[in-house]
Amino acid sequence: MNYNNLEKPLLTPPSVVFSIVWTILYILMAISYGRLKIKKLTDAKINFIFFAQIVINLLWPIFFFRLNWLLFAFFWILLLIVFVVLMIIEFYKKDKLAGLLQIPYLLWILFAAYLNLSFYILN
Repeated sequence: MNYNNLEKPLLTPPSVVFSIVWTILYILMAISYGRLKIKKLTDAKINFIFFAQIVINLLWPIFFFRLNWLLFAFFWILLLIVFVVLMIIEFYKKDKLAGLLQIPYLLWILFAAYLNLSFYILN
């Protein structure tokens, strides 16, 4: 897929924004998980949710950009939203700041879901 040739939805940010935002979000993820790890507050459930959401996150661009499965990618990002919400809840139970640091991630994923669905509808 040639991303530049696609009809872009309203509110699509410039491409450079994505790398900046994702860098910040991954740093926040590492800080949150690191806080839990250092305090020995991780358990099997938290580890599963944390690493599952990372895998789900990393597969999304493959579905969207490589395979051009725009609708499937939208449903996949909905799955990611579920896991991010679960992660926030579980992190918050153990360490409030660790949970709160994931709110920007959730907001960005919700925005990404809007973009994903809009790309599907427009193209």
